[in-house]
Amino acid sequence: MKGSSTLLLVAAALLCTCGLAADEDNNEFFMDFLQTLLVGDPEELYTGPLGKYEVNAACREALTTLKSCIDGLQPTYKAELIKLLVLVLG
Repeated sequence: MKGSSTLLLVAAALLCTCGLAADEDNNEFFMDFLQTLLVGDPEELYTGPLGKYEVNAACREALTTLKSCIDGLQPTYKAELIKLLVLVLG
């Protein structure tokens, strides 16, 4: 259940990125954010895509939990998400 919730969240974020974010800056932010969630470590979120924002403790905890869920996905699921991200970025 935990993995499917994460997959759903990532899919929803990708949908927002691809379908709703018209501004190129938003697109770039979301793609960088998703890439970091998939292949980076939690600290990279705060030095990378979220670097210019103040992220409170509760949000940091939520992001760390989300990252943990993503890291806990089966390797094949994670690989498919990465392929999708590469496709969207390409």
